[in-house]
Amino acid sequence: MILVTGGTGTVGRELLGRFPVGWRVRVMARDPGRVAGLVRAAGVAGRVEAVAGDFRDPRSLAAALEGVQTAFLVTTDVAGGDDERFVAAARGAGVRRVVKLSAAAVLDEQANDLITRWQRGAEELLYGSGLEWTLLRPRAFTSNALAWAPSVRSARTVRALYGTSPHACVDPRDVAEVAVRVLTEEGHAGCAYTLTGPEAVTAAGQTEQLGRLLGVRLRCEEFSLDQARAALARRYPALVAEALLASAQRQRAGAKAGVTDTVAALTGRPAGTFSAWARDHLAAFAPGG
Repeated sequence: MILVTGGTGTVGRELLGRFPVGWRVRVMARDPGRVAGLVRAAGVAGRVEAVAGDFRDPRSLAAALEGVQTAFLVTTDVAGGDDERFVAAARGAGVRRVVKLSAAAVLDEQANDLITRWQRGAEELLYGSGLEWTLLRPRAFTSNALAWAPSVRSARTVRALYGTSPHACVDPRDVAEVAVRVLTEEGHAGCAYTLTGPEAVTAAGQTEQLGRLLGVRLRCEEFSLDQARAALARRYPALVAEALLASAQRQRAGAKAGVTDTVAALTGRPAGTFSAWARDHLAAFAPGG
């Protein structure tokens, strides 16, 4: 039995339809109804079950982990408490291996923001857990471009901080495919995989590609630092917003431009480009999307 946490998130929802036939998969969520809808949409009803579970509810964690051998762990609590509670519950339930969705920034010695410190702490927790572990360290997702959709539809404009800074963003579908292979194959225990796209792109370059696909001229407008801070503050707690700004500054310095061939090595095909992802999600950027 495989347990998937974060099943309604960016990577988790891409996982659901990718498991080979014959594998038993359970998805933990605070609202199992949302998972059930995704399971039906993925065409895997009867093969993937949804179960109620909350990282802060030990009883629900124990129930979700019953009979589980391998778990896919996705957390968002930057304080680290959810990771600690899950790992303790996994040990108690006899789980053999945990595959943790981490971040590529943990390898950057210049990265010391709140989010990166949390991810490093979560990795260290697994190192000392006594469990087998595998780490997936993606760059940011190509799907983050969906945040531009409203301004593209209304004003044909992409607004970004440091729009000419390169970033080897990765398609979340590639991350999901790697995760399925790691979860269902042997030989990945003790491995950490950095996952990137096939090339480094800039927001300006993404804007050009989107415009070409839409058949319109789009403009890339750079946020000032204060504008970016204000926009992030509307969506995130202050410390998280500052961590994201620090991440953008490292990107500006070239820290996120490096490309790996890990996706190709693990899946047998090249990593997907931003253009390919955009083509498949073009409806979100079109008028009325």
